[in-house]
Amino acid sequence: MEITLRAVGTVRAARRVALDDNWGGTEATIELADWLPEAALAGLDSFSHAEIIFVFDQVEPAAIVTGARHPRNNRDWPAVGIFAQRGKNRPNRLGLTTVRVLGVGGRRLRVAELDAIDGTPVLDIKPVMAEFLPRTPVHQPDWSHELMRHYWHPDADPE
Repeated sequence: MEITLRAVGTVRAARRVALDDNWGGTEATIELADWLPEAALAGLDSFSHAEIIFVFDQVEPAAIVTGARHPRNNRDWPAVGIFAQRGKNRPNRLGLTTVRVLGVGGRRLRVAELDAIDGTPVLDIKPVMAEFLPRTPVHQPDWSHELMRHYWHPDADPE
């Protein structure tokens, strides 16, 4: 089955290179696509957080992984299926991040800690509602905690 989607917006951010870590403290703006009215963002600023679904558009088709691999090619971590990790080289190249909503102004949504680079196409924006968060405790393997250790540290140069 083929699915056709239209970008609802574009990320505008200082970071232009997809690095694995140091996304903490970053801010970005999502500019609505021309085909959407400004009213599409109305009321979103009354939510503290939003989920952003975007496309890893700079991943080359030859780099897509459909099976198992060592996350970040680190052989100290187990080879796990692409759906057991959040790497960008996914079959449909989709990313999903929960961000803090900083404000809405006209056709722009300002957010904190969106791990997408400048020019990234945004496919959807959804408000975070407590009722959609996990209703049971979240657990994950130890290697994933190690992998994420520096992900949200704000130490990086955006270039």
